[in-house]
Amino acid sequence: MTIYAIDGLIPVVHPTAYVHPSATLIGDVIVGPGCYIGPSASLRGDFGRIVLEEGANVQDTCVIHGFPDSDTVVEQDGHIGHGAVLHGCRIGKNAMVGMNAVVMDKAVVGESSIVAAMSFVKAGMDVPPRSLVMGAPARIARVLRDEEIAWKTEGTAQYHALTRRSLASMQEVEALTAVEENRPRIALAAGLPTYSTKT
Repeated sequence: MTIYAIDGLIPVVHPTAYVHPSATLIGDVIVGPGCYIGPSASLRGDFGRIVLEEGANVQDTCVIHGFPDSDTVVEQDGHIGHGAVLHGCRIGKNAMVGMNAVVMDKAVVGESSIVAAMSFVKAGMDVPPRSLVMGAPARIARVLRDEEIAWKTEGTAQYHALTRRSLASMQEVEALTAVEENRPRIALAAGLPTYSTKT
């Protein structure tokens, strides 16, 4: 991983967290137990503090930043999808921010809520718990069903497992030049996409 101190502040990474070597952490960044930070994520704690609580995951190419004297927080089991941008906001416990969504300053995404992919959550928006938020600008679409929250929780559990798998087996290697005979597959339970939960 690429770690930089700034103004004497050094990022903190719990030993049970996994940070991909291509991710960048700068300054006042605190990564809690069991967190996962994916390839090319950028967590810039050079203005405000960034906190990932236990079991949070921040996937590939996410950007997290904030203003001075502010905290950007992803609470326990928060799930930040590929390419999302968080700036000076708070993502509640067990909430999810979808791929390429943006959540702006002083916005609060409530516990077990989902921000749909490519949504724009404007500054100061307060999303109640268990809400589905979508659009640009984002609006509260409806209350989430129990099975949708269960789907989200299951997806986050797969990232908890990925953290452990990455710590145990991720390594830089040279590519093969040909596909092996009887090439094995990664053996995982198949996850279902969110649209499959609709009745």
